[in-house]
Amino acid sequence: MRCTAFGATFPIDATLLDVGEATLRARIREYERDERESFDVEVAYPEGFLGDVMRAMAAIPYGETRTYGDLAETLDSAPVAVGQACGRNPVAIVVPCHRVVAADGLGGFSLDCPDALAVKRRLLDHEGARGGDTTQTTLPV
Repeated sequence: MRCTAFGATFPIDATLLDVGEATLRARIREYERDERESFDVEVAYPEGFLGDVMRAMAAIPYGETRTYGDLAETLDSAPVAVGQACGRNPVAIVVPCHRVVAADGLGGFSLDCPDALAVKRRLLDHEGARGGDTTQTTLPV
């Protein structure tokens, strides 16, 4: 399925989620209107490293960021491998890969659109920066 939010279309593998398409769309609209901070859905995480990275991303609180290096350290891996796994996230926005940033700024965003990094910035700006030592309040262009 595809869901639109923040001026972008997010491809979402709904088979990994425990809610129907209409419910998920409604929750994404609520998130976009700042009426919801989480989607309250169970995710069937893939096996292996991708699933491990997705679980780590899902644990990042609303309004906070972690670096690829932070997740790599937690997972005993390399930042590049974490970034590649983030790029394969099949339920972007639901599992917040946008909350994973580079140590020196925004990093990448695998959304298939010409302004993917602008979308990542909009998502981060929407959530605001709250608490946590690794939260970035400003991101370079």
